[in-house]
Amino acid sequence: MNVLEAVGNTSLVLLRRIAPANGAALFAKLEWENPSGSMKDRMARAVIERAEADGRLKPGHTVVEYTGGSTGTSLAQVCAARGYRIRIVTSEAFSQEKRDHMAALGAELTLVPAEGGLTTKKLILDMVEVARGLAAEPNTFWTNQLENHDAIAGYHALGEEIWTQMEGRVDAFVHSVGTAASIRGVAAALKRHTSDVRIVAVEPGESPVLGGGQPGPHKIEGVGIGYVPPLWDASVVDEVIAVPTADAKAMARRLAREEALFAGTSSGANVIAALQVAERLGAGARVATLMCDSGLKYLSTDVYRQA
Repeated sequence: MNVLEAVGNTSLVLLRRIAPANGAALFAKLEWENPSGSMKDRMARAVIERAEADGRLKPGHTVVEYTGGSTGTSLAQVCAARGYRIRIVTSEAFSQEKRDHMAALGAELTLVPAEGGLTTKKLILDMVEVARGLAAEPNTFWTNQLENHDAIAGYHALGEEIWTQMEGRVDAFVHSVGTAASIRGVAAALKRHTSDVRIVAVEPGESPVLGGGQPGPHKIEGVGIGYVPPLWDASVVDEVIAVPTADAKAMARRLAREEALFAGTSSGANVIAALQVAERLGAGARVATLMCDSGLKYLSTDVYRQA
């Protein structure tokens, strides 16, 4: 067995203290159990394997990507396992741990400045353009996560795992949106089993573009790119919930202290939205969400420094 075969089959746990009174049961999938510590291992393996299969990526090629960190870490892991050079475009807007992790796995980093250390539409577009320039060099494969449909297939197995672990009783799935690949992949798998499952997207309260609002700077890493992502498909989503950064950080701290679940800010946002859904659905219903990545990726940030 190699490290890429260890991707997936993560645990599913029931939240016991952070749960609505007389509300639905709330389950969380522990995606930090993937080898690099996040759910992005699933898409990284899929996009690299599919590119190898159809000849877009060949031995000796260099992989290029723009990323807030988790995708880059996962791609660096896959490239280390497969023997590819990888060049990553990222920013100081994202945690030092993520940048260090990518570099440790052999990634060559190019940093793009961020206004106030925040995620903004301008930052994302600037990162894309820098990556586009690197990808113009010969013998290069640009994974281009915001537009790569292969990433969606990487999450089909995640949806199947949720369905199996919850014994076919899933009333709603709640998850934050970055590229939209993960929510589409999970939704497709769940809806193959039942069209009644409710799919709820989560986005930053400061940048509620999926809900029709205006873009703005925020600090929920890995989600809320400031414009509707190209892979977004509104037809598979029943509802969008916006969660402010401060609330998402506070919930991440609560999860650690009350549920012993050590996760990042997007996971906190997921749980806040999932609680709203669970309260509405009521007792007897079952709601699933994701712990997207490990809190170990955020120790240099203010997420776990506040009382």
